Amino acid sequence: MLQNLQPLTHNLVLIGGGHTHAIVLRMFGMKPLSGVRLTLITPSVETPYSGMLPGHISGVYNHDECHINLQRLANFAQAQLYIDTAVDLDLKNYKVICASHQAVDFDLLSIDIGSTPATVSVSGAAEYAVPAKPVSQLLEHWHQTLDSVVQKPQINRSIAIAGGGAGGVELALSMQAHLHRIFKQAQQPLSNLEIHLFHRQAELMSHHHPSVQRQVKQVLMARGVKLHLKETVSHIAPSTDTQDEELLEVQCESGIKVNCHQIFWVTQASAPQWLKATGLATDERGFILVEDTLQSPTHPQVFAAGDIATMIHHPRPKAGVFAVRQGKPLFDNLRRKLRGQPLKPYKPQQQYLSLIGTGDKRAIATKGCITLPPHQLCWQWKDWLDRRFMQQFP
Repeated sequence: MLQNLQPLTHNLVLIGGGHTHAIVLRMFGMKPLSGVRLTLITPSVETPYSGMLPGHISGVYNHDECHINLQRLANFAQAQLYIDTAVDLDLKNYKVICASHQAVDFDLLSIDIGSTPATVSVSGAAEYAVPAKPVSQLLEHWHQTLDSVVQKPQINRSIAIAGGGAGGVELALSMQAHLHRIFKQAQQPLSNLEIHLFHRQAELMSHHHPSVQRQVKQVLMARGVKLHLKETVSHIAPSTDTQDEELLEVQCESGIKVNCHQIFWVTQASAPQWLKATGLATDERGFILVEDTLQSPTHPQVFAAGDIATMIHHPRPKAGVFAVRQGKPLFDNLRRKLRGQPLKPYKPQQQYLSLIGTGDKRAIATKGCITLPPHQLCWQWKDWLDRRFMQQFP
């Protein structure tokens, strides 16, 4: 029996448990490659599926329905799982430097660690704002908010959201839908809740077609969300204008000030600072540059995908749909690299279907210049697609 065992000759290390790597792990489980030791380094044993996160916040999905269990997935792929955070790369000696674990050796490396909202330049944001990522931290604060409202539904509450992209819009509508349901059950007025949405551009969801922007704006205004367009948050601090010690004061560059109990930060994506010091080629925002093969142009032993990667020839928005589509091309090229075969280029689609939940089991559907207004059928379509995606994981 020992004669049939092949020695392990290649260390393939995956940093991050994002959508792309989840698909790669599943495919390695289905098509294992002999002579490869597979390792996943990720800070949490679960990874949220971004498509279902707004539905979870609005109360439609429970925790398990919208989280991929990376321990089960690693077991399926026969991969080692290290619950840790990568903090540096030694590309000369082919090592991943971790926060807690000893350095992990690699022959081939793939990075899919997502992105985080940029807060560094805003005074008080790091101390008082709740960033949208890591999602576990966002959900912890959100569940505390839910508990507080359930216990004292008669007390007025104000929530602010910085960032009027798709993430900020869906967060505002999902939070409002869930809290309104609590107020109705407690027979309290919906006016107990105020939601403020700040966006530095003149139009919400700036990268989308104007027809989507109009639909989204109409929904938010009809639902009573207070929009602050062409407003850039510049300072956050405890409020001094009230006796309520929990209130924060959100100040904008224009001088307007808004008091709120919480502010959630869903602004433009940024990359972790440590990546710039590794020597990997990055774009002006610090994201890893990759060729059409998802391979680094400066370090051929390194691949990257998902939000953390910027395709040199095909730049696309930081959206989950692209991370999901990169799963199979990344898996194929990692296998090809391990086998010494030529890599295959991948070109992402330019137009893609976007289904934007409105928090009330309806969704706006858009692709290119075609936009369908909020409807239950669009939500059912989105729900079917999201559940089908999650069903592929153990």
